[in-house]
Amino acid sequence: MNLENATIITAMVTPFDESGAIDFAKLPQLVKHLLDHHTEGIILAGTTGESPTLTHDEEIDLFNEVIRLVDGRVPIICGVGTNDTRDSVEFVQEISAIRGIDAGLAVVPYYNKPNQEGLYQHFKAIAEASDLPIILYNVPGRTVANLDVATSLRLAELDNIIAIKECFGLDALTELIEKAPKDFLVYTGEDSLAFSNKALGGQGVISVASHVFGTEMYEMFQALDHGEIKQAASIQRQLLPKMDALFSAPSPAPVKAVLNHMGISVGDLRLPLVSCTSEEKAKILSILDI
Repeated sequence: MNLENATIITAMVTPFDESGAIDFAKLPQLVKHLLDHHTEGIILAGTTGESPTLTHDEEIDLFNEVIRLVDGRVPIICGVGTNDTRDSVEFVQEISAIRGIDAGLAVVPYYNKPNQEGLYQHFKAIAEASDLPIILYNVPGRTVANLDVATSLRLAELDNIIAIKECFGLDALTELIEKAPKDFLVYTGEDSLAFSNKALGGQGVISVASHVFGTEMYEMFQALDHGEIKQAASIQRQLLPKMDALFSAPSPAPVKAVLNHMGISVGDLRLPLVSCTSEEKAKILSILDI
């Protein structure tokens, strides 16, 4: 399954039980909720899925179970990137053998702070390690290192690199949309830029807010597709403070708090992340009005 029709991809939270283990029993409700609210692709073991605290074995088990639950209805994208190229290469080779994974998401290496040539060689090695399509993930607010647009465009020429989740801002998105190959998909990883990226000609958004506002985001994109710019902009304006509230504490604490409040049980977070305080939760729910 390809991503050509996937405009709203949810970077899914990982549910945990009271002991801190992945709670596989909670996955069916979560997956159903996302699919019922217009999620058109799911990312597993990404930032929102708390990937730094998941072991490789846990990730494999998570991938297999969500693949079973989704049953081919939307693309499944799995986090494969680390700050160790060799480890990333070995992992992408391992999961490429799992039927039902449609792409791998490879984040810019963190902590090492490589230069642009190091970044290029890192992603090139991952892309060439298997036939699994690769999505670049540039999030300098978390990794410190920034994947320059020029390097992204260079990587976009490689056959197996099909898309980017870009979090560096509107200027980077604009240049990527204008200069990348026409079949290269440009997603924003910032919910607040979903409207702008789509309006500029980007593919869509890889989202956290779609856990809660998937239907509203879908209606916004539908309005854009039908040329109803004012209607789409109105939806975006109404969503923006709510999206901001979902990032008012280190993510994914706010969205997990909201999902739990909605009756979609996903548990707490693994250290070093902590759940929202009661005061933080109350303020978030007040802004979201739910």
